[in-house]
Amino acid sequence: MVSLLCIAGWSRRASTQNADAIVVLGAAQYGGRPSPVLKSRLDHALGLYQAERAPAVVLTGGRRPGDLISEAAAGRRYLVKQGIPNTAMLLEPAGRTSLASIQGAAEVLLARRDSLVPSADSAGRSARPRVLLVSDPFHMLRLEVLARLNGLTPLPSPTLTSPISANGAVLEYMLRESVALPTDLALMLWLKMTGRKVDG
Repeated sequence: MVSLLCIAGWSRRASTQNADAIVVLGAAQYGGRPSPVLKSRLDHALGLYQAERAPAVVLTGGRRPGDLISEAAAGRRYLVKQGIPNTAMLLEPAGRTSLASIQGAAEVLLARRDSLVPSADSAGRSARPRVLLVSDPFHMLRLEVLARLNGLTPLPSPTLTSPISANGAVLEYMLRESVALPTDLALMLWLKMTGRKVDG
């Protein structure tokens, strides 16, 4: 119950701060065409980019069985058509779960930290990349926790136009999140203890 209340409360948060990058969580695509859920996330990221909230967009999401391209690649194709230059986008095309996508996005951003993050501490070390997380509102708490644990400074920016929010299925997804959050935390602890990496 506490976890569910936290998820509900977190879903209402939206940062007004600027960031180093926008991270878009993947969702289904069909033959390279974004599903309505993915399109709502991409449109939200487009608005953030056009408002100059961040100079780069990281698109996440791998391929489901039978897919010819990844969710990340479908997202890039869509955003290029909307006017975002290829050079402003980075892909994490392997993750098939939220945890794998966040870890992959963190690796992509941390590898480019010196060029993305202008600030540094007194020892000359770059600060954590600040990222605007784009997904459905119910997803925000888990994404923020996972992003922080993977070396990022998360800023929530949920899309408010997702069909999930409109069709009354939100409670079902929030219940799933209340299980997924502790499950992902336990998995991260196990991965750290064993020195393994999440598989997809």
